[in-house]
Amino acid sequence: MPYSNPPIVSLPARPTTPPIRQVLKRLLLALGVLVLTALVVWADHAGYNDNSDGSVDFLDAAYYATVTLSTTGYGDITPVSDSARLINILVITPLRVVFLIILVGTTLEVLTERTRQQWRIGRWRSTVREHTVVIGYGTKGRSAVDTLIGQGVPKTSIVVVDPHPRAVEQATHHGLTGVVGDATRTETLLRAELPRAAQVVVAPERDDTAALITLTARQLNKSATVVAAVREDENAPLLRQSGADVVVTSSSSAGRLLGMSMLSPHAGSVMEDLLTYGNGLDVVERPVNRAEAGRSPREVEELVVAVVRGRRVLNYTEPEAATLQLTDRLIVIKPATAPTPQ
Repeated sequence: MPYSNPPIVSLPARPTTPPIRQVLKRLLLALGVLVLTALVVWADHAGYNDNSDGSVDFLDAAYYATVTLSTTGYGDITPVSDSARLINILVITPLRVVFLIILVGTTLEVLTERTRQQWRIGRWRSTVREHTVVIGYGTKGRSAVDTLIGQGVPKTSIVVVDPHPRAVEQATHHGLTGVVGDATRTETLLRAELPRAAQVVVAPERDDTAALITLTARQLNKSATVVAAVREDENAPLLRQSGADVVVTSSSSAGRLLGMSMLSPHAGSVMEDLLTYGNGLDVVERPVNRAEAGRSPREVEELVVAVVRGRRVLNYTEPEAATLQLTDRLIVIKPATAPTPQ
């Protein structure tokens, strides 16, 4: 069923005390102040007068403490002795102030936290640029995020969009910014600041949803690199027509890897290694440096498997790729490096 509620932006979670624990702590403090006040009054009950029967027992002391701390003050129980009045000035009044601070402080803290959160969201909107929007935080989305982080992309430049609040909560817990909402709606993608994004990863659960999201994303951002995942090969052309630069077919890719592993387990192991960033060997894209310009791909230190020239990807064996240009980019295989701590 489509997500009908307005999209909600959630910034990376900060370590805080759970709200329930905070409320319980404040209730216990308030109860402690109430009990302490009742004991103080009961200890000097002879100095108080009850208009109903003239005497003050412990129940009357607790009642007096309650109406006094809450500033209700019915006046039916009053301090009459000098000691009782002095205790009210030096002890009861400060306890009343503490009691009110505990109660009012809880409300002020809630309002302050809400204001602080709105300020953080506004500040994030004004500073986010050239970021990556990952739509769908399932298995594919999480793997894409892990790979991006492993390649040095900071968590602060990754925004996760998902219709399920629990998935976005998990993303913010991992230090990412999240937006809860239906990504086929323009409003949701605007909340993720997609028009200013540099890359978009489309990885929802359904292929038809992926097509709608890709169309919407491409309408909002003509220049971003859009990479989409689909389950079935027959839907890949539709995603390309919708505006995706790269379409990855998950089911057929997994099937090919299974078949390769069956015929050649070692080849399948190597392919799995290449697909797992930060382990063994990695496939990376990098620019040609000045020392490599004018040379052959075979003369590059790393193993070159392809040359990117403009929007074309050339196999390293093609004649056009025989001489590297300074504006080219290389797809190389090199030993994995440990991800940079963030």
